[in-house]
Amino acid sequence: MTTTTDPKLALLRHTVATLAYRGGKALRGSPPGFATFRAAPGSRSPLEILAHLGDLLAWAVSQARGKPEWHAAAPLGWDEEVARFFDGLAALDGQLASGALPGLPAEQLFQGPIADAFTHVGQLAMLRRIAGAPLCGENFVRADIVAGRVGPEQTPPAREFD
Repeated sequence: MTTTTDPKLALLRHTVATLAYRGGKALRGSPPGFATFRAAPGSRSPLEILAHLGDLLAWAVSQARGKPEWHAAAPLGWDEEVARFFDGLAALDGQLASGALPGLPAEQLFQGPIADAFTHVGQLAMLRRIAGAPLCGENFVRADIVAGRVGPEQTPPAREFD
């Protein structure tokens, strides 16, 4: 995979790797029944949020390629949506690593689907706490986050706290 020297694309790649790290933390070890948990009637379930994340990442990739298309997919199973999340991150990272971002400034890609994806990862973390399976806090400054590492296997946290 080629690595871009464009500082904006390099920062976006690090941002996508950060999304993989934080998203992976919110998804790993989720308890049975978490996928269908609802904080309130009419709220999205974690599975619906995760499916939306997959849609956002597919949209980000289409925008990065200069052919924006939005598709809201029906949620699959939990494991399939987790895989779709990481596959979407890999596809987006690959496009950014190519150095090509036709027709869309990097700032807009960040402010749209990437920033929205962070919001939804935060929702998943919050729902974990409400569902009785909270995540440990972490000093994310010390996290070993590397551009290009966008799969489910991430370096264990350097320092977690309760």
